[in-house]
Amino acid sequence: MRMYNPPHPGEILSEFWLTPLSLSIHETATRLNVTDNTVVELLNGKTGISPEMALRLELAFGKSAESWLAHQAAFDLWQLESSREQLGVRRVAA
Repeated sequence: MRMYNPPHPGEILSEFWLTPLSLSIHETATRLNVTDNTVVELLNGKTGISPEMALRLELAFGKSAESWLAHQAAFDLWQLESSREQLGVRRVAA
């Protein structure tokens, strides 16, 4: 069963960590050792979670890198779902 319209991982980061902990973009970027722009793009859904960023988030916030990557995969698959027919894939008979 597929999750219905999963949130972008940036929304999860904002809602469950940045907002409750009152972390600014700059402080978050400093803790993750990335640029402010990197955090802004992630929060705005302009970029996704790479394995490196997932590990950075795990080290900073304690939520496993695997879970961050799973959130990203669920979001990406949901985005592709509407173009399923356009892929032109034919099932292989068993």
